[in-house]
Amino acid sequence: MNPSNQAPESDHFSQFPLPHFTLTPPLPDPTPNHTFPPIPTPTPIPIPDPNPNPNAAPPLTDRLISFPIPKKRRRGRPQRSASSFQIFTIPNSYFNPNLPNSNPNHNSSVPSSSTAAAQTTAPKIADEIIVINKESTAEALTALSAGFPADSLTEEEIDFGVVSSVGGIEQVNYILIRNHIIGKWRENISNWVTKEMFFDSIPKHCRTLLDSAYNYLVTHGYINFGVAPAIKEKIPAEPSKSNVIIIGAGLAGLAAARQLMRFGFKVTVLEGRKRPGGRVYTKKMEGGDRVSAAADLGGSVLTGTLGNPLGIVAKQLGASLFKVRDKCPLYRMDGSPVDPDIDKKVETAFNRLLDKASKLRQSMGEVAMDVSLGAALETFRQVYGDAVTEDEINLFNWHLANLEYANAGLVSKLSLAFWDQDDPYDMGGDHCFLPGGNGRLVQALAENVPILYEKTVHSIRYGSDGVQVMAGNQVYEGDMALCTVSLGVLKSGSIKFVPELPQRKLDGIKRLGFGLLNKVAMLFPYVFWGTDLDTFGHLTEDPSRRGEFFLFYSYATVAGGPLLLALVAGEAAHRFETLPPTDAVTQVLQILKGIHEPQGITVPEPLQTVCTRWGGDPFSLGSYSNVAVGASGDDYDILAESVGDGRLFFAGEATTRRYPATMHGAFLTGLREAANMAQFANARAAKKKIDRSPSNNAHSCASLLLDLFREPDLEFGSFSVIFGRKNADPKSPAILRVTFSEPRKKNQEGSKTDQQHSNKVLFQQLRSHFNQQQQLHVYTLLSKQQALELREVRGGDEMRLNYLCEKLGIKLVGRKGLGPTADSVIASIKAQRGVRKPSSTPLALKSGTSKLKTGNLKQKFIRRAKIVRNAKVLNPPSIPNAVNDNVSEEIKAMKQAPPDSSSSGQNQGEMLKQ
Repeated sequence: MNPSNQAPESDHFSQFPLPHFTLTPPLPDPTPNHTFPPIPTPTPIPIPDPNPNPNAAPPLTDRLISFPIPKKRRRGRPQRSASSFQIFTIPNSYFNPNLPNSNPNHNSSVPSSSTAAAQTTAPKIADEIIVINKESTAEALTALSAGFPADSLTEEEIDFGVVSSVGGIEQVNYILIRNHIIGKWRENISNWVTKEMFFDSIPKHCRTLLDSAYNYLVTHGYINFGVAPAIKEKIPAEPSKSNVIIIGAGLAGLAAARQLMRFGFKVTVLEGRKRPGGRVYTKKMEGGDRVSAAADLGGSVLTGTLGNPLGIVAKQLGASLFKVRDKCPLYRMDGSPVDPDIDKKVETAFNRLLDKASKLRQSMGEVAMDVSLGAALETFRQVYGDAVTEDEINLFNWHLANLEYANAGLVSKLSLAFWDQDDPYDMGGDHCFLPGGNGRLVQALAENVPILYEKTVHSIRYGSDGVQVMAGNQVYEGDMALCTVSLGVLKSGSIKFVPELPQRKLDGIKRLGFGLLNKVAMLFPYVFWGTDLDTFGHLTEDPSRRGEFFLFYSYATVAGGPLLLALVAGEAAHRFETLPPTDAVTQVLQILKGIHEPQGITVPEPLQTVCTRWGGDPFSLGSYSNVAVGASGDDYDILAESVGDGRLFFAGEATTRRYPATMHGAFLTGLREAANMAQFANARAAKKKIDRSPSNNAHSCASLLLDLFREPDLEFGSFSVIFGRKNADPKSPAILRVTFSEPRKKNQEGSKTDQQHSNKVLFQQLRSHFNQQQQLHVYTLLSKQQALELREVRGGDEMRLNYLCEKLGIKLVGRKGLGPTADSVIASIKAQRGVRKPSSTPLALKSGTSKLKTGNLKQKFIRRAKIVRNAKVLNPPSIPNAVNDNVSEEIKAMKQAPPDSSSSGQNQGEMLKQ
């Protein structure tokens, strides 16, 4: 045998035909319900009844059906108990043959007498829930498997502006159309779905919603992604857009690269290794007599197949997936099997302790963030007397090792509060192997992608003009950069960012945990272990060594040869880094002989062995992320935030709170960031187009600004603020608008008011403008933090204005006085909001999403209501030095823009939209 460390070379893999893999109806994807503090269950938005007819369909809230949701399967053993989730169904009773366009087979171009009669009594067709087909429930389940809520919009959709106003019939119809498009593509994932395919099934009056749903799904990679020939054909031969640098050719980098290439960007991928794939690495192992096998030394198991995008890519390749069977016998140190009854007893007790720990954290509140899961489990074990015999204690430690394998971290360092915060988003379905190894996915995704290997990036500069990425003595310049390096590399500081990353992101990098998992891969001349199982476990007496070769994976059915992998997790994984490969293999063989030789089975010498060293790999420095003590799911969101006003972006498994520590999670973040990068690039391109048309510049920018302020992010008194919702940095730029309004008054009233102002000339200019327009907007550029501080100032608008000018030293200007810096901010905000239209009813009750914070905790609601309260408008206060001398010029410029009718009657109540 020739033990070795993992090799860096790229391998080629053969096809392994197995029964065809078919995606089955998916399980839902709920909102977290187990983290603390308890959050009220969001109630469905009531849908207004447009037709009070007693024969009308029942309300939407009466059409909820429940489905079981399995909690995340911890990699080595079966899943824990299930919870449930409700989704809505659109029953056949919603079909009204008398309503135009409610029947997909109805020809709207040929009116009938019954249709004409119905139009006189029925509500407008835009107020009706459409019926596309009879598969709405199945399509909703498919959409759930793709990560969409059953009866609401995601924050991403709201930011993209998929509907004119959140909540109501329009949203329901959008969701039905969205689900239908996803379901249609899932029927044949090898085809490119076009918008025109839905013209016959979607009513004409919903064509705008069709455009919105289709554009969103394509842009964000929910459909038409992968490696099918029809999809690869959509990549243009020559790029038409700016240059993008991607650091890292792992799954996140490859997914983003392919998507950006299809968008027309010029992409360059810099990879430090000699191969693509990152922490997904399949090595071809070979022995004598033509014995060979494909060993997954990194990411190996597809954790859930329902909606898993990598399962879709595998199907596009014509590959089958092999279910990892649940049978997993355990063996003692002497090789004797563990009694199944004792095994079941301890496993039940272990899961019961996990449930008790979940209840404990809810009662502890924020304090649970500073307590480890391991401390809670050990305390409960002692209090309740579970696992008292030697066998039971060893079994209990085995389950702890399995938990440390699932989280790539010591239980003593995992957060009691949030260690399992991603459980509700678990991809439903079986855990599977890909025959031939996951390197097949990597190879397909890397095909025709311009990757430069052995390029170790040591510095990234980013600014308003673009990015510079330094690798060795070479400098790569681009309009944007995407950093997909591991959390371990970010923690090490081996890449210097200029300017330094925001402190918020640095703190998130420090808080999150990044653990270690190692493997010993052994190719034998034949299979000597049982062929009726895929896993078996081994116990140890020393708790500090509980993760040492605690679990074995049999790859004989999928690797093309007799391959066995031993896992090393937890504390043992760190010691393993310095253990000579020959000693490691010797220990593994002793365990295997202890298990099989008492059964009369000879254990042969392996033909080839490989020991991984992921902790010592300078391009990974570990295996995958976890939520350490003091961290939360928020930190995944923080790592995902872009910096530099849309110049530097981040992707990878440590940037997704829903799917961390998974291959599909990394892949999805690549698609996510490709959409974000394209959005920022489009905004900058639009700004340049405006700059090239100076005659229309003032009018266009003013119109854009007025449109954005129709839905401000902050509103208090006569002050309103807009900012980039995806940039949580408190120092990020924001634009403040102050609205001066006054009804027409008699001249004598005006003279009295005149005496109250020290700057009579300025006030006369303002009053003159009021008499013509009844409204004046002045602006300034400030930070989001300053805007929040201004909101907290008490004493009304005059005190706020005084604080703004005297305390912060900020001057208010007209639109043109903001300058080119504000143009970039405006374009960025517009890009993040997408094409959302203003609501036709400004004071209506609206719904969207919000984030509730308790200390450092944050939980997401499906909906939140925005209530706007009436208040008096701001009369012109005493504002010496508040408006600079060119306000008269700005007044003249503002007359060119259309009046902002929604601004009349500004609201004293405060409003925050996230």
